[in-house]
Amino acid sequence: MTGVDIIFKIAAIGIIVAVLNQVLKSSGREEQAMMTTLAGIVVVLVMIIDEIADLFEKVQSLFGL
Repeated sequence: MTGVDIIFKIAAIGIIVAVLNQVLKSSGREEQAMMTTLAGIVVVLVMIIDEIADLFEKVQSLFGL
């Protein structure tokens, strides 16, 4: 996955979470809105952690570590 792909995926998740958050808040479901936001953050963090792990593996193989 390229850097641009990651940025677009993170942006898409952000847009979806923002829309869901507004819909839930406007219908009086503040707690669900907060959980949606937290779930979006977790998804983005997992994506980033996977990419960092791949980067470390590449660095290790490059330097024979």
